[in-house]
Amino acid sequence: MKREEQELLARTQAGTPMGDLLRRYWMPAVLSRELEAGGEPLRVRLLSEDLIAFRSPDGTVGLFEENCAHRGASLHLAKNDAGGLRCWYHGWKYAHDGQCIDQPNEPPSSRACEKIRQRAYPCIERNGVVWSYMGPREAMPPFPALEWTAVPEGHYYASKRFQECNWLTGMEGDLDSSHLNFLHGTETIKASPSHGRFESGVWMAADAFPKFEIVAKPGGFIHGARRNADEGHHYWRIGTWLLPCFTMIPGFPGDLPMGGHAWVPRDDETTWCFAFSWHPQRPLKESELKQIGTGWGMHSLLTPGSFVPAHNKSNGYAPPDAPGVQNWERIKIFQDQDVAITESIGGAFDRTNENLGSTDIVVITARRRLMAEARALADGKPPKVSAEDYRVRPISCRLPSDAPSWADAVAEAMAARPDTYRPSI
Repeated sequence: MKREEQELLARTQAGTPMGDLLRRYWMPAVLSRELEAGGEPLRVRLLSEDLIAFRSPDGTVGLFEENCAHRGASLHLAKNDAGGLRCWYHGWKYAHDGQCIDQPNEPPSSRACEKIRQRAYPCIERNGVVWSYMGPREAMPPFPALEWTAVPEGHYYASKRFQECNWLTGMEGDLDSSHLNFLHGTETIKASPSHGRFESGVWMAADAFPKFEIVAKPGGFIHGARRNADEGHHYWRIGTWLLPCFTMIPGFPGDLPMGGHAWVPRDDETTWCFAFSWHPQRPLKESELKQIGTGWGMHSLLTPGSFVPAHNKSNGYAPPDAPGVQNWERIKIFQDQDVAITESIGGAFDRTNENLGSTDIVVITARRRLMAEARALADGKPPKVSAEDYRVRPISCRLPSDAPSWADAVAEAMAARPDTYRPSI
């Protein structure tokens, strides 16, 4: 990788090519449960910006620049009043769109507040997550039709965690199916759920060199990892990558919840990883929610009162009584393994030092697409975003080895509509 490409991909502040691109999309900002109606304003850091999220007494959510437009006092200390935030320092009040609507320390005849605006970002709340758009208002895209944002109450679960890595490093772990046999271990994979006579875990454990194929889509791409299965068949794990930072990971065969991540840069060295589990046709089972609570699947077991994983750098990513002589042996949980390895790469890793191989093709393709989109925007060609581009889901399946097109074979099942849902097979 060239130095210019490293800088383009890693830097997300406003005014950088990648920072400007990311701001052209709706992205998760906070979980709905973090904000109490009429409660304390919440400090949030997104894309290297220090912000304040709040929920007014009537339930309306807002997202402001932290420092008051008057003299810079922190709105973390503001009064959460009906209709907006009132700065504690001089009483200036801002509506949810950032317009100053009251200046009680100015003369009653003054109309200065009409010219004052607090920097504010539009918010939309969907299925347990507050989303925000941080780009120019005149270029605001439609809200993405991601399946987990539209399923009924009870059919989804959302969480988030803090990761000490660059957003791209975390996201690329989801795009890399070849690490499963090594990072997660063949014995763990073999123990994965099977479906009828299809022993997907055995096939995955036996084939450490999957063959990758990618099909470009308007909103990103789908990527298939092909492994040998029983005679005359291949086992495919088909995931999705959607601009700019959304991944969906194929599950194991059976009628199980699906999973996805949104990799939102907190800054250039730390990331908010939003995790989603959902089912298109039924509520999540109590047993599935219990498993989510233990830290398995897409979600992490968290330190109480925070979004830091309970198993983190300070404790070797494992409980104190975990067996094992070497560090890696003690880390048993899937997400702990992923977090440990991506945080070991770090937030400031220089990608010009990488030596990529053939199984990195999915990662390479995502990087190239991101760089192309960022350069196009810098040249005055903004991304063309359609809500329908996001209506896709992951799948794992067994297909005949002589199938003419795996993408065609799964196209209907991957179309994220309730009537097309088929359990992974």
